[in-house]
Amino acid sequence: MQSSYERLLHGNQKWADEKLRKDPDYFKNLSLGQTPEYLWIGCSDSRVPANEITGTQSGEMFVHRNIANVVVHTDMNLLSVLYYAVEVLHVKHVIVCGHYGCGGVIAAMGNKDNGFVNNWLRNIKEVYKKHNTELNAINDVKERERRLVELNVIEQVHNLAKTRIVQQAWKRRELQVHGWVYGLDNGLIKDLKVMLDETSDLEPIFRYDL
Repeated sequence: MQSSYERLLHGNQKWADEKLRKDPDYFKNLSLGQTPEYLWIGCSDSRVPANEITGTQSGEMFVHRNIANVVVHTDMNLLSVLYYAVEVLHVKHVIVCGHYGCGGVIAAMGNKDNGFVNNWLRNIKEVYKKHNTELNAINDVKERERRLVELNVIEQVHNLAKTRIVQQAWKRRELQVHGWVYGLDNGLIKDLKVMLDETSDLEPIFRYDL
């Protein structure tokens, strides 16, 4: 009987064979380099695969994922990905994509002790605190969760805009930062219509003299 681990290797072989059947030079061309136009900052949730839900192919999207798609100014992992995507790959769009039903967001709304994860969820709790008047006015818990998912994405878009990396790119060339939310129940992406492409959308204290 094939184990779940072996199933992955079998699936890889089947996938590679199918790619070569359609295009004998597929992997040869792919190995020459990548020129993605997009950086995707999404949630680690296994149900939100960036390429699959956007219909993009290998090489079209640079991807970073973490719990609840959070942008933290001290996260060297995320900042390194952002720097490489913007400064080396010259992506044109950075997309923060959250999703409804996000376990991280739901956990951040409560008071349960989640161990080490508490440190990460603190970032989302800060978003709740900032928007508590609006959120506490929503009586339906599910609707409140959905709204916090949206507000969390919007806050992370602004956090990206506060980085020197993004501001320097805006000064030199065109770069757009977007906020999206994916629906697990219908497979559709909602554009939150928050798109930043210049520092004028930021509070003056966060603007660097570049």
